[in-house]
Amino acid sequence: MHIPLRLTLNGQAREIVLDDPRVTLLDLLRERLGLTGAKKGCDRGQCGACTVLVDGRRINACLTLAVSLDGAEILTIEGLAEGDRLHPVQAAFIAHDGFQCGFCTPGQIMSAVGLIREGQAGTDPERIREGMSGNLCRCGAYAGILDAVQEASRPTGQVEQREDAA
Repeated sequence: MHIPLRLTLNGQAREIVLDDPRVTLLDLLRERLGLTGAKKGCDRGQCGACTVLVDGRRINACLTLAVSLDGAEILTIEGLAEGDRLHPVQAAFIAHDGFQCGFCTPGQIMSAVGLIREGQAGTDPERIREGMSGNLCRCGAYAGILDAVQEASRPTGQVEQREDAA
């Protein structure tokens, strides 16, 4: 069985032929296309390590069948920066020490980007916590993550480093 799939992946048109309709987007990205930024954490949609943007919306790639995305626009962590210029959320995560081991970081960043694009972030800590609640960090870097999302949500787009992160 051959299933043609057309999508825009990180700004590039791609044509892929799937052999199995049960392939998840996460497995397609990691195993077939070599994009390993989205992580396979729980494989049940509970941890958010596999978060990517599909047509601008945050999704868990481990729960999404690739075959259902024909014609979709997919953005992964690999497509977020513009050349050597980091996306403001990536820069904010670095400035605010929003990671420790780094395993959840790509999913956290993609979720934060989606939250901000949806207009749901603002700078209210509780609102951000709620919006990011689908992304877990086993290391407990939540304070830095919260600071990073607040910083990236500011209209100035300027990222300031946390005083205690230096």
